[in-house]
Amino acid sequence: MAAQVVTAERIPIGADHAGYELKETLKATLAGLGFDVEDVGTHSTASVDYPEYAHAVARQVETGQARRGVLLCGSGLGMAYAANRHPHVRAAVAWNTEIAALARLHNDANILVLPARFVSVAEGVDILKTWLDTPFEGGRHERRVEKIEREEEQ
Repeated sequence: MAAQVVTAERIPIGADHAGYELKETLKATLAGLGFDVEDVGTHSTASVDYPEYAHAVARQVETGQARRGVLLCGSGLGMAYAANRHPHVRAAVAWNTEIAALARLHNDANILVLPARFVSVAEGVDILKTWLDTPFEGGRHERRVEKIEREEEQ
């Protein structure tokens, strides 16, 4: 019998200058958990424009090149605004594990956005792990998620 080849899930990750240091830790965490990590940048603490990185990750989720992605910036808000402009993207800002779990359970969030200036490294790792490990609950939440993609007819 031939051995079955299992390909690790690829997760793109991006950050602006405010999220750079936490991104580096989360990259190592993801790799340690067996994920194939694609770092779309930034690669230093030099000031950059966050939408470039938000769009790079969101584009991969939108097109199905990646099932999930991770973004970081100072507050998390700018990254979420930019990422959520892409169809089929549900980017959720999570500042604790409870929000991360609810984002997955109820909203099937496919991009985790971390507010790097408001969470510690340990909190960021815990939030990431919770988000990765929490499945979408489906059920009544599924129709609500479907409504995000379309305007309800009047």
